Amino acid sequence: MSTINLVKGQKIDLTKGNAGLTKVIVGLGWDPVKQSRGFFGGKKQANIDCDASALLLNENGKLTDVKNLVCFHNKTSLYNAVVHSGDNVTGEGEGDDEQIEIDLVKVPQDVSKILVVVNIYDCINRKQDFGMIQSAYIRVLNGSNSNELIKFNLSDNYAGKTALICGELYRHGGEWKFAAIGEGTQAAHINQLAEQYK
Repeated sequence: MSTINLVKGQKIDLTKGNAGLTKVIVGLGWDPVKQSRGFFGGKKQANIDCDASALLLNENGKLTDVKNLVCFHNKTSLYNAVVHSGDNVTGEGEGDDEQIEIDLVKVPQDVSKILVVVNIYDCINRKQDFGMIQSAYIRVLNGSNSNELIKFNLSDNYAGKTALICGELYRHGGEWKFAAIGEGTQAAHINQLAEQYK
């Protein structure tokens, strides 16, 4: 099966057309924008440390338990349904920078959607925003064979934004779907972003 490339606002079935799909990996990737060097070398910019997180929300879009925020400081949700791969502090290199593994069978029934977000660590002190990031994407892989199912390139201009709401997996009629969101917002820390869902 070939990858389906999504556009902003598009929704797609995940489990309906993929019989037996119970585990998925959500991969997120980004690269720092290349700095143009002046005649004297210019100033080296601090690494941009983007952090991927997952918020497990109820049918009202609310975060009801602190364990339902999966991020660099809480890597596992209740029942090990959602597990974070760990922090990548630079975004350098090929492939996904951070991954979130989701066992769809273990997701508690009171969780209706899993919102996947990225924010920039220490963005205020470092004076950094998503205008300094390029080639950002979110993709969903089959957890059993790592085949890429869908990919959504985050290609909007996110200058001035310090957090991105990338996409969400959500329940619909007993199946799981994925929606490409791609909205920039202001949140200096994942906890600050999570507050918006309490």
